[in-house]
Amino acid sequence: MKKIVVLSGAGISAESGIKTFRDADGLWENHDIQDVASPEGWRRNRPLVLDFYNQRRRQLHEVNPNAGHIALTELEAKYNVTIVTQNIDDLHERAGSTDIIHLHGELFKVRSTVDETIVLDWKGDLVEGDHCRLGSQLRPHIVWFGEMVPMLEKAAIVTSQADVILIIGTSMQVYPAAGLVGYAPPYAQVYYIDPKPSINYELSSSKNLTIVEEVASTGVRKVVDELLTSL
Repeated sequence: MKKIVVLSGAGISAESGIKTFRDADGLWENHDIQDVASPEGWRRNRPLVLDFYNQRRRQLHEVNPNAGHIALTELEAKYNVTIVTQNIDDLHERAGSTDIIHLHGELFKVRSTVDETIVLDWKGDLVEGDHCRLGSQLRPHIVWFGEMVPMLEKAAIVTSQADVILIIGTSMQVYPAAGLVGYAPPYAQVYYIDPKPSINYELSSSKNLTIVEEVASTGVRKVVDELLTSL
C-alpha cells in the first residue's frame, strides 16, 4: 500500500472559521505573539495566556471540519495515510482521519509544568489552581516559540517514507516545519494546494511538483479524486 503524507497548515482550518496563527500585522487575535505563545509570556502574565487559550478552546467547540478535512479521510481506503499538521485544532480527528501528528501541540490537551510527559485531555477552561498530580500548575499543551518541537523527528521519518505528499494551506516558509519536505524521497509526487502558493527551496527542488492554486475545500477534493482514480 502506497504511503501518503499530508502536511497541513492554517489554511485548511481557516475555512472552518479558525483564524490563522499569524496575521499580516504579526498579531494573533490582537495579541503580540510573544505575549501569548512563548515561555517568557507565560512567566510574565500567566492569566493572560490562560485566558487567551480558553478563548481559542471555546471557539473550537463552535466550528466543524470542512470539505477539505473530510476529503482527506477517503484516502485511507486505498492508501496508508499520515497527517502531519501544524494546527492545534482537532478538525482532522473529527473529520475521521486516524493517524495524525500534531507538530505544535493540541488545544484540547494540557500538560504539567514540571513533567511534560503528564498530558491530559482538557476541553473546558484552564484556570490558575488547576494542577497536575504532582501539584504543579497545568499549562496549554502547545509548542511555544523558543521551545523544542518534540514530534519533529517522528514527522521527518514519516515524510522520508512518502510516495505522495500533499501540502495544504501552509506557506512552508517557517522552520522547522518547512524543512520536512527536504526529507521526501526524490521520487515522491508532491501536490501543493494553496490559493497563494509560496515556493521555498525544498519545494522548488522537487521534480514531481503539482501546484493547485485553490482553497483547501475545492483543491483537496480534486487531488483526492485524482489519487483515488489513479489506483
